[in-house]
Amino acid sequence: MPGKPAPIKKSPAKTAAAKAPEPAPEPEPEPAPAPPAEAPAPAEAPADAAPAAEGEAAPAEDTPAAEGSAPAAPAEAAVVEEPPKAPTPPPPAVPTSAPLEVSVEDVNDSSLTINWKTPETIGDSGLDGYTVEYCKDGTTDWVVAQEELTPVNRLCIKNLTSGDLLHVRVVAVNPGGRSEPGTLAEPVPIREIVDRPKIRLPRALRSRYVKQVGEQINLVIPFLGKPKPVVSWLKDGQPLDTKRVNIRNSDKDSIMFIRTGQREDSGVYEMTVKVDSFEDKTTLTLQIVELPGPPASVKLVDAWGFNAALEWTLPKDNGNTEITGYIIQKADRKTGEWFTVLDNYHRLTATISDLIMGNSYGFRVFAQNQVGVSEKSAVTKEVATIQKTGIVYKPPEYQEHNFSEAPKFTTPLSDRAATVGYTTKLLCSVRGSPKPKIEWLKNQMIIGDDPKYRQISNQGICSLEIRKPCSFDGGVYTCRAKNAEGEATVSCKLEVKQIIVPEVDKEKGK
Repeated sequence: MPGKPAPIKKSPAKTAAAKAPEPAPEPEPEPAPAPPAEAPAPAEAPADAAPAAEGEAAPAEDTPAAEGSAPAAPAEAAVVEEPPKAPTPPPPAVPTSAPLEVSVEDVNDSSLTINWKTPETIGDSGLDGYTVEYCKDGTTDWVVAQEELTPVNRLCIKNLTSGDLLHVRVVAVNPGGRSEPGTLAEPVPIREIVDRPKIRLPRALRSRYVKQVGEQINLVIPFLGKPKPVVSWLKDGQPLDTKRVNIRNSDKDSIMFIRTGQREDSGVYEMTVKVDSFEDKTTLTLQIVELPGPPASVKLVDAWGFNAALEWTLPKDNGNTEITGYIIQKADRKTGEWFTVLDNYHRLTATISDLIMGNSYGFRVFAQNQVGVSEKSAVTKEVATIQKTGIVYKPPEYQEHNFSEAPKFTTPLSDRAATVGYTTKLLCSVRGSPKPKIEWLKNQMIIGDDPKYRQISNQGICSLEIRKPCSFDGGVYTCRAKNAEGEATVSCKLEVKQIIVPEVDKEKGK
């Protein structure tokens, strides 16, 4: 068989132009087998079949269909080449937002230093820097303060003329252009500031300053500043009521005077001292207090036995300060006299005890704060009546204590040495319940009623007196104590010594 001719390839631009006019046909549900001689639609044909669309004969292909086998399916599943998409252009650059909080850092008779904060919105294009511009008051000729953009948030403008009044603005610059300007709130006079304004708030005013209703208020607040600062006052963010508050300013201090303080004078006072663009602020809190009102209500919750339970609510008026406690009083309906049962009590419920049987009681509650006790009280509408009930006294039962104890010697006998002819005594002490019986023994033999010995036992002290002992009275003496709970013994050794007379004394005696 002759070889099939090579197809002519077209450039991608021509291929795309050939495919563009004809839309791709929709696939049929069950396509019929096509004979090999028919070519597929141009939109579905691969790039190699493009010459057939220009009128050239399609070459015969050596396929199984040509040899008598089943015909091939149409090339509907062939991949369609799409033209390349153009790249998406980048979004245009957008300027930043305006610089924030432009303020004066320093000023003298020839220069001005300002600072500001970075804009809130910068964007993807970044920030190239800032440009600072100024113009004299009354003109619109803005002068650029520096030749190149500054990357920092601070700039000193030099070579200024003393006495000028300048407006200043700051513009942020990026690839998107200039931002909205951030400007100083007020124009700045170019002059030397000898002393910057500074408020010296007294220590007593740094915390809450408390006065009672009707008292006079005279507060002196010193400050520094040269030239003479401008002093202004606000109360809770609003201008002062000059009918209530008098302000007197001097070169060194400001005096706030209120003739008679009232509750409505309470609040946060703000003092501002300003020299040109420099200022200092301070705040002081004034609290005017008075006696509280009584509790809103009080009621008798329950009464049982000799007790009564009370409950009350907070006062509607606390005197512009916190409630520190309550005073609870009771009164017998027979006498009508009030007696305090609880003072400086901190809860809203209480139980009153030790009430008298057969009596009826009323109760009242006063509120307390740092000024004092409320002038009025809340009184219970109900009366607590302590009922008379039959009471049978039942004496408490006590278990009798068993004081029985076996004998025990608290002081033992001690070994002794006696002299022949000189009376000696052995002593010991014993305790026990019932009172133990005392016996004395010599060498384990009971002494008994031998007149040579005298036995005494008094208040637990046991003694054995040996009258004019001889050498045969030495030995081991034992004291034995016995009662129903048991017995105990204690022993000691007694040594009786003979007096030795020297030979010289014997001869003199002769």
